[in-house]
Amino acid sequence: MQRYFINETYENHSEFSVTGENYHHIVRVMRMKPEDQLFLVFDDSVVIQGEIVAVNEQEVLVRELSKEETDKELPVNVTIACGLPKGDKLEWIVQKGTELGAHRFIGFPAKNSIVKWDHKKRGNKVKRLGKIAQEAAEQSHRQLMPDVLLLEKEQELIALFSQYDKVLIAYEESAKQGEQRVLAETLSQLKQGDSLLFVFGPEGGFSPDEIDIFYENGGISCGLGPRILRAETAPLYALSAVSYQLDMLL
Repeated sequence: MQRYFINETYENHSEFSVTGENYHHIVRVMRMKPEDQLFLVFDDSVVIQGEIVAVNEQEVLVRELSKEETDKELPVNVTIACGLPKGDKLEWIVQKGTELGAHRFIGFPAKNSIVKWDHKKRGNKVKRLGKIAQEAAEQSHRQLMPDVLLLEKEQELIALFSQYDKVLIAYEESAKQGEQRVLAETLSQLKQGDSLLFVFGPEGGFSPDEIDIFYENGGISCGLGPRILRAETAPLYALSAVSYQLDMLL
């Protein structure tokens, strides 16, 4: 059943009005009509199953049938921060990372990032990535649509470290040295509602200077198993590990 994110908080009304891009998708793309059913997801993560009662010139009216009770979100808020990779890899990370439950995505220019975006380019990319996140959230029946933030400087990311309960740096050298405990131990210590920031490098990884600065600001390096993962694979490995530990084992 089709799912739509609504930019408003839930209020107990008998009917809800759907307009804008969602209206266009319902009427022009899905060609839905009265008595067809859909899900509406509100900004406060309330989800209702509804039935279309009328299709007007600029709005679709939906009557609530029931609320979705099953919690689809990870019990902790996971932010994925990536040193800007080449090509469309960030789009892949946002799409698949949304399906795996990420709460937020941050792109930043790491020292080894080849990609350089000016203000206009970043604005266009944020819109594009936001649309990808929305479509992936709808497809995977999320109750929350992840934020996407593209930073101008790496220092802006470091300034955010203090906002998180845990900050893990996926570092290639840790994997080479056989470090295998930090990720598992960190995940086992997390409590419901905690926030976790994962930081990943671009192609070429992080420089020693970057790692030192991350350490100075509270970051902890961790390995992601014995194999060296690509820039677009590592975030998905980490999210899968979080989901297994917190969705499947708790």
